[in-house]
Amino acid sequence: MSDFVGGVASRRVAALRVVIVSYPVSVAIVLALAPLFGGTFDPASLAWGFASGIASAVAVWWFYLALAEGPMSVVSPLTAILVAGIPVLIGLMMGERPGLLALVGIALALVAVVLVSRESPDNPLSESTDGQQLRFTRRVALLTVGSGIAFAFMFVFLHQVGEGTGLWPLAASRLSATAVIWAVAFATAQFVAPRGRTLRLAVYIAVLDVIGNAAMMFALQGSMLSMVSVLGSLYPAATVLLAMVVLDERVASLQKVGMAVALGAVGLIAVS
Repeated sequence: MSDFVGGVASRRVAALRVVIVSYPVSVAIVLALAPLFGGTFDPASLAWGFASGIASAVAVWWFYLALAEGPMSVVSPLTAILVAGIPVLIGLMMGERPGLLALVGIALALVAVVLVSRESPDNPLSESTDGQQLRFTRRVALLTVGSGIAFAFMFVFLHQVGEGTGLWPLAASRLSATAVIWAVAFATAQFVAPRGRTLRLAVYIAVLDVIGNAAMMFALQGSMLSMVSVLGSLYPAATVLLAMVVLDERVASLQKVGMAVALGAVGLIAVS
């Protein structure tokens, strides 16, 4: 839902202008809620949270650059498979051994992530604003791969956060992410906050962002990295579904297949 609202807001102003508001608002929300959740100040967990924030901010920055310069039909699926696949491999290397049903679910989820992330054939984002065809250049490839790796390590870092630390590691994550995004905005002369309805959307994004990241952090504390990360990577399915229902956007047949496969993958992992 956060990505869907972010997409709506980014149609009004540059995406970076949205997140320079949503990120610090998310910090304020987490700091307000953290005392209610209790938890201890574990330096190691705070450091992992800080690292996850840097990874997520860099990932978002590079992902937006890749989408601006390259074809979404290539950038989005490639990023998605890296985000879903790398944590699974790292989890297995760390000794995680999901059951047979879970492994089948993970494999299906990897397929679903790619399918739901594919671009609709009539999506105008395959061309630049001046009508030129966007190409998957070496720079776009590096940005895409870098973004996928950074997103993946956000999951890996959050998995290292210890239980019983409450929301404090998430506060550290949002603080470091805000610092990176603000630095990028200043360096690129885009530090201009949106106004009116777009500003309100940025606040909604912050609330949803906190809910989503907190849920992901707690899930990663209580289960296998290989299972939780691949389930978390299925979020594009919800974004596509909302675009269909709310905005009446046309969705490619493969995306619909991907959403169906995603449901099957979730079911297999849930019962394993």
